[in-house]
Amino acid sequence: MRKLQVTYLPSGTVATVPEGTTVFNAAHWAGLPIDSTCGGRGTCGKCGVRVVEGHAERTLADYRHLNADLDEGWRLSCQCAVTGDMVVEVPRLLHMPKAATMGVGRFVLLEPNVATYVFEVPEPTLEDPRGHLQRVRDLLEGEGIEVTCEPAVLPSLAEAFADEPSTITATVVGDHLVEVEAGDTSGRMFGVSFDLGTTTVVATLLDLRSGAAVGVASTINRQSPFGADVIARMGHAMQTDEGLEQLRTAALDTLNAVLTEARSTAGVEARKIAEAVVVGNATMLHLLLGVHPRSIAVSPFVATFTEPLDLRAADVGIGIHPSGRVALFPSIGAYVGADIVADVLATGLARDGEMRLLVDVGTNGEIVCGNAERSAASAAPAGPAFEGGQILHGMRATDGAIEGVTLTGGEVELQVIGGPDEAPRGLCGSGLIDAVAQLRLVGLLDEKGSLLGGEQAAGHPLADRLVDREGIRAFELAPGVLLTQLDVRELQSAKGAISTGIEVVMHHLGVVAADLDEVLLAGSFGTYINPRSAVVLGLVPPVPVDRIKAVGNTASEGAKMALMSFREREVAFELPRFIEYVELSGAADFNDRFIRNLAFPPIEPATTAGAAG
Repeated sequence: MRKLQVTYLPSGTVATVPEGTTVFNAAHWAGLPIDSTCGGRGTCGKCGVRVVEGHAERTLADYRHLNADLDEGWRLSCQCAVTGDMVVEVPRLLHMPKAATMGVGRFVLLEPNVATYVFEVPEPTLEDPRGHLQRVRDLLEGEGIEVTCEPAVLPSLAEAFADEPSTITATVVGDHLVEVEAGDTSGRMFGVSFDLGTTTVVATLLDLRSGAAVGVASTINRQSPFGADVIARMGHAMQTDEGLEQLRTAALDTLNAVLTEARSTAGVEARKIAEAVVVGNATMLHLLLGVHPRSIAVSPFVATFTEPLDLRAADVGIGIHPSGRVALFPSIGAYVGADIVADVLATGLARDGEMRLLVDVGTNGEIVCGNAERSAASAAPAGPAFEGGQILHGMRATDGAIEGVTLTGGEVELQVIGGPDEAPRGLCGSGLIDAVAQLRLVGLLDEKGSLLGGEQAAGHPLADRLVDREGIRAFELAPGVLLTQLDVRELQSAKGAISTGIEVVMHHLGVVAADLDEVLLAGSFGTYINPRSAVVLGLVPPVPVDRIKAVGNTASEGAKMALMSFREREVAFELPRFIEYVELSGAADFNDRFIRNLAFPPIEPATTAGAAG
């Protein structure tokens, strides 16, 4: 898609955005706020800019709000589509909203999609017999807000006006009237963000007035008994008549369980939560809505929907205010989902000048590379090794899992989840990566991934740790915990898939390792990967370790940003149009690259000395 530049005066800020983006959203993209109270819907008339250079069609909203100034180039920025390079003049922002640092060092203006309005209501008379709904609409229009109202809101509206109150509070989400209450009830306003992960689900309850997280809860996705990964769950949906409904129910039960826990911690009633934002991979979002994911499972891997969705909470089944709204992030592709869009939003990867690579390591390894000029994304089927699957003594990251390994001299030092007194019971993903990397560094594992035999390892201070298990070589990490040759092969296959995906995306952009300013390891698993181990194995490109940064659960951070700022949400919704999707199965040299990437890169002498000595 063609990228165009919008230059904003007097700041000189330049935004590079896809054709068709509004001038209003392009400004958000560049971090430049333009005044608005209607969230860019063309009803408040406050987002006017003067087009100095470039073409700008006139719209009905322009005629309504700017009629006298149209000939001078004034347009409502939220209605003005970018169809060519433009220069626009932006009036000074009269009121700067509150701001906070969110995501990965992002400066976010706190303007949630949820708003409450308190009005004095004159008593109805024979001369003014307007209905209650019309009165509320008229009051909101005076604030530049036009709303829709669904039938489910009307009973509470009648209740609010039952005693002819002098004051009412209207709660609006976007352009939806959610509730009207008697009196001033504007003091409590909450929203919740969900990261619907394949393995783990996280809910964060936010006070929309302050931006503070008042409750956080997480748990294992209740879909897990139906399969450890999305492929297995898609299979379950296709194999049994009741499979899809079982998976939908499990997803909803999980979301509502963490929501209840977060609400209980904060003492917040469900009706005071007006909006939920949900991110997750495309399969998870399909299953949440009861949409069959069969088309994602087979070539050409097409999702039923990738667009952002705005749904009524009661229709989805999420336990917030029944008329509250549930916003689902868009996906980039069938295997690069809404969670990755949230990652990109939280890190600013597609909005900053630095060239960065983001990798979300897991069963499905998602990859995004680029900067504000151009970005591309893909997904690599890594398999379950990074989560302990198909590893002899693999396990999830729970108490007793080895999460870090250091081999120094003749000693084996283990970092075990649960503390130094916890007996090691197995290996989680970060421990597996560390163990294999350390074996490479101390010379017990060759470039092809083969553990040395007894004669080859003779004289090595750790030779007594090499054992034979039913004819298969293994390294004893702890009593009863082995790393076998087959485990190494599983890791090689997983890292080979991800490193090949990275290569293909970087090649698509014409980028090499030396061009990378940063490598970002995202997701809860990425937080625990030792950057040096990732380089030793060739999981990430060979960049200096100080350029590799673990950014944590940026999917959850991106969802929170969208909940707290309608401007950030608009950026998120534009991202799939900006980021080019690269299908690995379409890469002619994928197999050759994958086979080459199964091997481990050569060990630099300086690295060996620093790691094993």
